[in-house]
Amino acid sequence: MNEIKLISTVNHPNLVRLLGYCLEKGEQILVYEFMPNGTLSQHLQRERGKGLSWTVRLTIATETAHAIAHLHSMTPPIYHRDIKSSNILLDYNFNSKVADFGLSRLGMLDDSHISTAPQGTPGYVDPQYHQNFHLSDKSDVYSFGVVLVEIITALKVVDFSRHHSEINLAALAIEKIGKGCVDDIIDPLLEPNRDAWTLSSIHKVAELAFRCLAFHRDMRPSMTEVADELEQIRISGWNTVDDNVTMSSSSVSSSPFNGSERSIGGTIVKKVAAIGSRRRLGVPQVIPDCLKITEDGKDTSPNSTQDIWLSEQSSPSTNSLLGNVVR
Repeated sequence: MNEIKLISTVNHPNLVRLLGYCLEKGEQILVYEFMPNGTLSQHLQRERGKGLSWTVRLTIATETAHAIAHLHSMTPPIYHRDIKSSNILLDYNFNSKVADFGLSRLGMLDDSHISTAPQGTPGYVDPQYHQNFHLSDKSDVYSFGVVLVEIITALKVVDFSRHHSEINLAALAIEKIGKGCVDDIIDPLLEPNRDAWTLSSIHKVAELAFRCLAFHRDMRPSMTEVADELEQIRISGWNTVDDNVTMSSSSVSSSPFNGSERSIGGTIVKKVAAIGSRRRLGVPQVIPDCLKITEDGKDTSPNSTQDIWLSEQSSPSTNSLLGNVVR
């Protein structure tokens, strides 16, 4: 009944539409619009299809962020509490639809959080909410940060076959992104089609996920900020295509750029990218630990995140790497 009450009050193109419900003989049945392409999780785990391109993944992330931001903008705000890739449904055109409002709660207009027992799915639950029972809009931001990492890596959120320090995907991502080693965790499926813009945008999304996963909720961006940032990253891809089309009309025989050809709408377009233009994430602004070598040739990478994050209860942010991975 909680789900019926909440979802009947909202309307957004990226929220699943409730068509009706039936209460009969003790059974409660909800009828939603049909989503033929299943869930985002199924595609990332290759349970359906052969995987998603980066452009499709980025669009799904952007649409989902807008939907969650819409929930938070309601009066009073709605906190979903169970944002995860299996609750992101995909329609015929792979447009995203956020579903499952069974754990959702209404926020308070005059308070930044509400006190309630932690609920959600392991691996996605905001660690600060789990620790002090304070639910806020930033709890959904944390969960969405985990989804962004899934979109980049296609790894399971909790996987006991990984090293004990990497069982939790959020912990693994925080360590790798914090060291500037994003390339180590990018889904191999994206490798064959990875051009300069794709790599750059993946790094930007990784940095955004890094901020969403900050331990302290005040250090996380709002969902509106997340949605706007993803939208800008997505739009930059179209600008890149436009620039490449313009450049393809002129000779590049004497250009110091390294190019590759791609067919767009039946036209062969020369995509150009400056040699050596692969960018690493701007956080931190240091040589990645995974690439550091001392003068005697020994690897100086820290053995664990404890070596670089020494604060007892803090988490990484854009301006600081101080923090402790919550396992």
